[in-house]
Amino acid sequence: MYRFVSFLLALLGAATATAQPRTTLDIYLIDVEGGNATLFVAPSGESLLIDTGNGGPAADRDAGRIMAAVEDAGVRRIDHLITTHYHGDHFGAMETLAARIPIAEFIDHGANVQPGPGADAFLAVYPQLYAKASHVVAKPGDRVKLGDVDVRIVASAGEAIREPLPGAGQPNPLCASYKPMDPDPSENAQSVGSHFTFGRFRALHLGDLTWNKEHDLMCPMNRLGTVDLFIVSHHGQPISNGPVLVHAIGARAAIMNNGTRKGGQPDTMKVLFAAPGLEDLWQLHFSQLGGQEYTVPGAFIANTVDEQPAAMPIEPVAAAAPGAGAPPAPVHNGKAYWLKVAAQRDGTFTVTNARNGFAKTYAAARR
Repeated sequence: MYRFVSFLLALLGAATATAQPRTTLDIYLIDVEGGNATLFVAPSGESLLIDTGNGGPAADRDAGRIMAAVEDAGVRRIDHLITTHYHGDHFGAMETLAARIPIAEFIDHGANVQPGPGADAFLAVYPQLYAKASHVVAKPGDRVKLGDVDVRIVASAGEAIREPLPGAGQPNPLCASYKPMDPDPSENAQSVGSHFTFGRFRALHLGDLTWNKEHDLMCPMNRLGTVDLFIVSHHGQPISNGPVLVHAIGARAAIMNNGTRKGGQPDTMKVLFAAPGLEDLWQLHFSQLGGQEYTVPGAFIANTVDEQPAAMPIEPVAAAAPGAGAPPAPVHNGKAYWLKVAAQRDGTFTVTNARNGFAKTYAAARR
């Protein structure tokens, strides 16, 4: 009898442990080979996905990698899907993904400003994907309901929020030394940018927002304040990630969703490494564009390369000129690894590298 009662108590204990509610905001930075796919899962279980990776021959691969993160998180539908802008590495696998999991709400910046065969073909299909769901054109200042996580749209369609977020609004001294780049007429400048607040934890994801638009968001006052986690813009390319943004937000950890030969160039790495208060930079890929000179320790890199070179070059590899004649970047089609963030309400958060199990916990910031 005693053994039977003990067995029942053990079963009840196991059931109780299984039923424990989620307590963290979980963020998955998913490897889609230099594209973007970032999954946010609130303690309530509600989910928000930013971008869906590459299309064409890579659509099945990237949708599969997103689904692996979705399943790891225990998510059965995507409650909100934000498409930051109409470049193929950000919307490419959407149709494939939508066939695998329900998507309740589609969010974008509105009309495309950069027509092209890929975007045109996607936009012809896109209305069919959201026909039986909800479709929202995001405007700066909008909120997205994600349980008790406050999600604010801070940029969309080339416009930025006018009023600062709570606790922000101080003058930004970095504006005095800002130097503009040439105007960016591309879809990058239209990116939907999102700010996440969970208790005392803050995270920022600006898609591929470019240099001059960062200035519009951060000058003359810092409308964002400080954050704990910065998801590095535009795969870590130097036409984004200016000091006026990166050095003002005071992030303690940054994660770069780069590819093997996409992002991580020396100019961006210098800005990130010099950012006040930044403890660590994590990368989804080792970047050949940074070489040994401008990289982080391997423990902080989720994916390396399929064909290991005999020696890592000290000098960065020059980025290929864009265009139809550019050589394809090396990719890996085997197992891909994500970086996962688990954030607590008190502002403490842990980043874990799925490739090697290395994890680091960051104490709550004083604000």
